[in-house]
Amino acid sequence: MLEERLVGCFALTFPDLAPEEIRRASMASVAGWDSVAAINLVTVIEEEFGVELALDEIGEVASFATLLDLLSQKLA
Repeated sequence: MLEERLVGCFALTFPDLAPEEIRRASMASVAGWDSVAAINLVTVIEEEFGVELALDEIGEVASFATLLDLLSQKLA
C-alpha cells in the first residue's frame, strides 16, 4: 500500500516520529524537517518508489499529505 510505504520512508528520515504523527507531519510541525532532511526524504522516496522527483515537485514537498498526493499521481 502506497501510504504504508511512504510512512516507512518518513520513519527512516524522522525516526523519532510515531506512525500517527507521520501521517500529520509537515515542515511546520516537525522541528527537524529542514532543507537537508527534505533532500534525505526525497532520496529515500525516490529509491523506495523508483521515481524521480523534479525540482519544482521537490519544492512542493511540505507535508506527508502533499507527498502522498504527488506519489499517487506519479504512480497512477
